[in-house]
Amino acid sequence: MTKQKNNRQSNTETEVVSQSDLVWGAGNIGREINQTERQTFFMLEKGHLPARKVGGKWVASRQRLLAFLAGDAA
Repeated sequence: MTKQKNNRQSNTETEVVSQSDLVWGAGNIGREINQTERQTFFMLEKGHLPARKVGGKWVASRQRLLAFLAGDAA
């Protein structure tokens, strides 16, 4: 099975992110990082997580979230 790829522009580089890698909404992002929706929304609004708003809804790459958190733990 081939995954559809989309080009997304990050601040300093272009990366390819598959649709299945995207996590939409603060609640879903929170579940990925084991935080409540409220805690996650606060972190998103303050810029503490690698995510952005698209059409008024938060979206993040699952791979980038996990890499970001693993980097913080190291």
